[in-house]
Amino acid sequence: MKPDLFEAPDYYNLDELLTDEHKLVRDAAREWVKRDVSPIIEEYAQKAEFPKQIIGGLAEIGAFGPYIPMEYGGAGLDQISYGLIMQEIERGDSGVRSTASVQSSLVMYPIWKYGNEAQRNKYLPKLASGEWIGSFGLTEPDHGSNPGGMTTNFKDMGDHYLLNGAKMWISNAPFCEIAVVWAKNEEGRIHGLIVERGMEGFSTPETHNKWSLRASATGELIFDNVKIPKENLLPNKSGLGAPLGCLDSARYGIAWGAIGAAMDCYDTALRYSKERMQFGKPIGQFQLQQKKLAEMITEITKAQLLAWRLGVMRENGTATSAQISMAKRNNVDMAINIAREARQMLGGMGITGEYSIMRHSMNLESVITYEGTHDIHLLITGLDVTGLNAFK
Repeated sequence: MKPDLFEAPDYYNLDELLTDEHKLVRDAAREWVKRDVSPIIEEYAQKAEFPKQIIGGLAEIGAFGPYIPMEYGGAGLDQISYGLIMQEIERGDSGVRSTASVQSSLVMYPIWKYGNEAQRNKYLPKLASGEWIGSFGLTEPDHGSNPGGMTTNFKDMGDHYLLNGAKMWISNAPFCEIAVVWAKNEEGRIHGLIVERGMEGFSTPETHNKWSLRASATGELIFDNVKIPKENLLPNKSGLGAPLGCLDSARYGIAWGAIGAAMDCYDTALRYSKERMQFGKPIGQFQLQQKKLAEMITEITKAQLLAWRLGVMRENGTATSAQISMAKRNNVDMAINIAREARQMLGGMGITGEYSIMRHSMNLESVITYEGTHDIHLLITGLDVTGLNAFK
C-alpha cells in the first residue's frame, strides 16, 4: 500500500474561518483516516466488505452523533465540526462516511429529536460509542424519490404494534442492531418505529454485486408480522416531515463529505501531474492538464465556501431544506466531475486500485443518487425559487 501523502487544498485560506476547536476536530479525523482507513480501504473495496474493525475509531473521533449532547454520549460539537468530520472521512471513502452519516443523522438524530427521554437514554449512548450500529428504513423497492407513497405499515394490536413491509438500499442493514423505520399507521400517517435485531420476523439480507460503495454494507429491511413494543414508537413528530428532517441533516453532511472525495482526487491528480513525464516534461506543464487542475481547485473552493456558509446557517437554525438541497446537489456534482477528470489525467493508472480515484468515482455514482437524486434536488430548488410545484 502506498503511503497516504494527502495534502488538503485551501486556496482561499478557509482555515481562517474555522475556530481552533474546528481545526482540532478536523485534524484528528484526518490523521485517523491516514492511519486506519487509507492503508486498508482498497483491499476492502476490492473484496466488497465493510471493515468492521474501524467502528471503534469512528466513535473515537466523534463521527457518531458529533452534535448530540454529551449527556447522551455525543461529543456536543457544532454543525461545522460535524461537516468537517464527514469531509475527512469521505476523503478516505464515501462508504465509510455513509456508515457514519446514517448512524449520526438518520438514527441518532431522530431518536434525539423525535424520541422521548427513555429512548434517548436507552439507545444514544450505545450508538455514540459504536457498540450498536443503526440503520434507517425509508426507501422502498417501489418508492424511492416518492417516500410518501410507502406501503410499509403497522397496526395497533392493543398491547403492541404489528409491522409489515420492506425497505431497500439500506446502509448498515446487514449488521445493524437497531433500525429507525418509517411506516404508515391505519390512518395513513407516517411514524417512526425503533426495530431491534432479534425481533421475530425482522430480517436484513445483504445486497451483493454492487459496483459502488463496495466497502459499505448495504441491505434490505424485511418485516413479516414483527411485533413492536409500543414504547418503540417515536412520539414527538409524525408525518413525512419527520424523516425529511433527518434527511436534511444527512444531506448537510454529504455536502461536506463530497468535498473530501473531490479534494483527494484533486490532490492525487496534482501530484501525479508533477511526476508523470511525457514528451520530455511533466504532464502538469501542458495547458490542457493545467486547465483541468485550475478548474478542479476553483470548484472545490466554491464548494468549501458553500458548505461553510451553510454550516453557519445550520448552527444558527436558519438554513432551509432547499438551501441544504442546493449544497448537496452542487457539491456532489462537483466531486463526481472532478473524479472523472482526475481519472483521465492518470490515464490507465487511474482505473487501478493503486490510486483512489476510480473508487471515489464509483462511490460518487451512489452519493449523487441517495438522500435525494441529482434531479430531485434540482426540482426542490426550482420549487423554492418559483413557488410552482413540479412534483404534482
